[in-house]
Amino acid sequence: MSNALVHLQRIGNARTPEELWGLLLAALADYGFDRVTYGATRSGRDGSIGDTQDAVFLSNHPRSVMSGYFDIGFFMRTPMFRWVLHNTGACSWSWAEQERRAGRLSAEELAAQDMARKAGLVAGYSISFADPSPRSRAAMGLAAAPGATQQEVDALWADKGGEIMAICQMMHLRMQGMPFPVQRRPLSPRQREALEWVAEGKTTQDIAIIMGISPAMVEKHLRLAREALDVETTAHAVAKAALFNHLFAGDPSRLGRGGTGA
Repeated sequence: MSNALVHLQRIGNARTPEELWGLLLAALADYGFDRVTYGATRSGRDGSIGDTQDAVFLSNHPRSVMSGYFDIGFFMRTPMFRWVLHNTGACSWSWAEQERRAGRLSAEELAAQDMARKAGLVAGYSISFADPSPRSRAAMGLAAAPGATQQEVDALWADKGGEIMAICQMMHLRMQGMPFPVQRRPLSPRQREALEWVAEGKTTQDIAIIMGISPAMVEKHLRLAREALDVETTAHAVAKAALFNHLFAGDPSRLGRGGTGA
């Protein structure tokens, strides 16, 4: 069995977002990509990823790079970010260099590209995943190990790009069926349970009896859930939590927040 098939099987059998991320990193390291970034949203708009608190953002870049490049949103000004917003498939980072030489980069894109170079992001590929929902967007950035040239990476992609794409697409598809590890504070177990009973059509009085608490406490749990999800109504809270696969999702401690991964 080829290494690609082994990686696909392992990723396909992953049970949590954390396990899935670790398996992806191990697979891509076999192809020479030692730094990986994955971002996904289900609340995007045309030309925008929407509220970043509702997005997944995973990376194994060093903390110094994260704070200086990703945390302040500088990556969203790069030419490759523009590419993934408006395209699907895989794109060599040589495209950004070609755009630079042709004078088609904005001042912000030039500054962001220079900052990326200083962070060691010199050679790699970006992937934009196709999604049937117009509000869902997901992309991945694969940075080659230090010392690798873009020409070498392009040659690797010509030979192994199909395998790499299959591995990345499998990871993305598996992530879509798991509790979305978004940036915002997760629901508490009781907030989540109250929303689940609302989703089942139960009234506040019903939920109070089922959960063994007062109706006022039910309302408190629902209010805190609305605050955590940044919505105005309980109906919207149920819809948003369901969109992120946070209802009926098993152990809520597995959800966590999006962030770095080893």
